[in-house]
Amino acid sequence: MNRRRYLRGVAGVGAVGAAGLAGCLERLGFEEESAWANPPLVEDRPDAVYLPASREEMGMYGMDSDGDYALGLSYTFPHRFWTVEATSEGKQLVEVDADDSLHLMLTVWDRETDTVLPVDPVIEVRQDGSPVDAGISSPWPMISQRMGFHYGDNIRLPGEGEYTARVRAGPVSADRTGTFDGRLESAATLEVDFEYSRSSINDLSFQTIDEERRGNRGALPLMSHGDGGDSDGAGDGSGGMPPMGQGPPIDDLPGESLGTERSGDAAITAIRTDAERFVGSDGGEYLAVCLRTPYHGISLPLTSLSAALERDGSVRLEERLTETLDGEFGHHYGLAVDDLAAGDRLRVTVDSPPQVSRHDGYETAFFEFEDVTYTV
Repeated sequence: MNRRRYLRGVAGVGAVGAAGLAGCLERLGFEEESAWANPPLVEDRPDAVYLPASREEMGMYGMDSDGDYALGLSYTFPHRFWTVEATSEGKQLVEVDADDSLHLMLTVWDRETDTVLPVDPVIEVRQDGSPVDAGISSPWPMISQRMGFHYGDNIRLPGEGEYTARVRAGPVSADRTGTFDGRLESAATLEVDFEYSRSSINDLSFQTIDEERRGNRGALPLMSHGDGGDSDGAGDGSGGMPPMGQGPPIDDLPGESLGTERSGDAAITAIRTDAERFVGSDGGEYLAVCLRTPYHGISLPLTSLSAALERDGSVRLEERLTETLDGEFGHHYGLAVDDLAAGDRLRVTVDSPPQVSRHDGYETAFFEFEDVTYTV
């Protein structure tokens, strides 16, 4: 379905007249301001991941690489999203503006491991060698059910034509171990040339979700690029598309799993390991905590967590967990401890929620967390 046609159709009694007027305006070179009106927002949404009212296709502008870094530049319709803010609800709705041209998305990942990186990229949009005011410089870190973890924003362009997106990414501030040790310590500059046309946005497919399914717990499939279809679930940078930020399967991780608990509708897994790269030559153990979305296993970065270790009713240790990238564990939060004994209780607390903006279906989840506990 064409998104513009659908949105005109739901506009009400005047939809036919509005569509005819819009066609006249477009033939005169004007763009219909209501074209980017948002699809309906599901009512009675749970405080959890849920199926939204619609799904949209995404197009791919291109990729670039520089050293260890790779960049994928994608686009779709301008649409609403929620930023994490210090408000009573902990979030702020960002509405679509009539001047928005498209929703631009950046995925930055490590070329060696295909791990999506939390890097706070800076973007400059250029035309004919000069910067243009696109209303964006530091795109928001974001999660969406179709795109996984990425950076993005609605942007405005002065008109159709050829542009260049110049992105500065890195260095990575998270701790790095294993294959990441000693890498990603400097910044890279990556560029993707693209051609913007209104027709390329308008021709993207748009599909509504059956009303009886909207608001149910679940998630839309991850997106494949350019054909409106579904991905094969790999999301690993293969097949000419960026990775989506999925962590390695929990069952494939080394060490001993202490279990997976749900809080804030996130899946929180604790794993113990004595790998030397974490604890050094003096011994000890390491606790790796994986914080991920349900259904797709997208790693949730930019979160503050702490852990308390109890033995025989007494608290032996209370420390913050460190955001870490590791070649085997991927993105996780970790803590080295002297030792663990059978019967020890580990309590994990989310001190502040993931500082990532959310698209429809994620905006009610990952805010209110209860402590989770594990027994060694």
